Amino acid sequence: MTLSRPVRVVAVAAVVVLAGCVGGAVDYRAGPADGEGAASTNATASTATTDAGGNGTLEVHHIDVGQGDSTLVVGPDDETMLIDSGDFTDDGDVVLEYLDARGIDRIDYLVTTHGHADHVGGHAAVIEHYETHEEGVGAVYDPGVAASTQTYEEYLDAVEEHNVTLYETRAGDRIPMAGVNVSVLGPPEPYHENGDQNENSLTLRVRYGETGFLFTGDAEATHEEYLVERYGDELDATAFKVGHHGSSTSNTGPFLDAVGPEVAVVSSAYDSEYGHPHNETLARLAERGVDTYWTATHGDVLLESDGETVTAWTQREAPTDPRSLYEGEPIEPGADDSLERRASYEGNVGSEAETPVATDGGTPTATPTEAGDGDGDLVVAEVHADAAGVERENLNDEYVVFENAGDAPLSLSGWEVEDDAGHTYAFPDGFALDPGASVTLHTGSGSDTETDLYWGQGSPVWNNNGDTVIVTDADGERVLTEAYS
Repeated sequence: MTLSRPVRVVAVAAVVVLAGCVGGAVDYRAGPADGEGAASTNATASTATTDAGGNGTLEVHHIDVGQGDSTLVVGPDDETMLIDSGDFTDDGDVVLEYLDARGIDRIDYLVTTHGHADHVGGHAAVIEHYETHEEGVGAVYDPGVAASTQTYEEYLDAVEEHNVTLYETRAGDRIPMAGVNVSVLGPPEPYHENGDQNENSLTLRVRYGETGFLFTGDAEATHEEYLVERYGDELDATAFKVGHHGSSTSNTGPFLDAVGPEVAVVSSAYDSEYGHPHNETLARLAERGVDTYWTATHGDVLLESDGETVTAWTQREAPTDPRSLYEGEPIEPGADDSLERRASYEGNVGSEAETPVATDGGTPTATPTEAGDGDGDLVVAEVHADAAGVERENLNDEYVVFENAGDAPLSLSGWEVEDDAGHTYAFPDGFALDPGASVTLHTGSGSDTETDLYWGQGSPVWNNNGDTVIVTDADGERVLTEAYS
């Protein structure tokens, strides 16, 4: 299982292994030799710090594509995710040049936030290039709301021609990028507003250590309200890709309060015909003290995370006070200026639990984490995420084992278990664990006993490539958080 629940394939496609890497140790940032200026606030990005997996970093490259969006994510294990591909007017040229300059020879995950031509304009070209000249595209993730444009049709034609797996992706799904936690927060099912393209943008939350990144495409107020109501404080992110190019119809106050970003990035043209970014959005960001980078004046923006801190690199130095963005000088997309370090931001999403390691080479077993009041302590004794055989047909072999490690009985009546995608299970009324006793929560169906409980799900819940077991008590307080990979 690669996602937290089965997704619908919306194009003819063959099964493909979702794995790949950046080719070799590549020089993907222009600058001086290794070690020159590394400690300086304005140091030029070094060609020698190239291997994200080698130095344990997550890199989020906001590519300057003018009036459009395109973001390259390079994970700590060198897997690559491309979120959107810019406007149709340049047919992917700017994005492909950027990827080529950084030695990217495979796109493991190609994400379509929505079907508008300033987001999928280079999709056909990217698929064509990587399927015919490089090592391919692992899979495409699309919210499933079709656009009636030639650009969108060309993108789907390329998917079909090259037999690339295409997933219709909704809230609750996962993208199995190695080394990071990538959750899909939207769109919901059913869609917002009868399938409006913007409001049903595919929304991603990427977390690495204590740092988080949030991408909402062109989602507007309706979807932002849904996100706040559905996820609340779980939206918090160190870095936020400003919604809808900085439109005032997005980036609402309550939403920004929930996200609480330290740094934000706007992607739009300097002379945007839509007036992006709007002054109302910049005022909201300024009121919250968010440093804001604009591709139109800063050029390409790289946010680099070591799991604790996010460091910003840009091509040009320009104002980051949202109220002063328009005082910067414009830079053309595709400029070859080197990236230079500008500022660093502390991670603010809370430390993830230490990743457990399976001693037998099989499914990881969670390290016990204590929770509970008095002498009753609930721990996660084991997570068995990878059911034998066809997982959907063997759901009771996917399970979590909870144990009372305390010295007194522990009442779990009213307590709930949740995964990182929001699937929720409630313990039966009156259920309790004696000291030293354990109970196995199976994903499938069956008759509850003192030692075995059944979620009743019709599809897998726990992601094989990493997930989080969350337990809240009867008062809604989180008492246990256990991550595994």
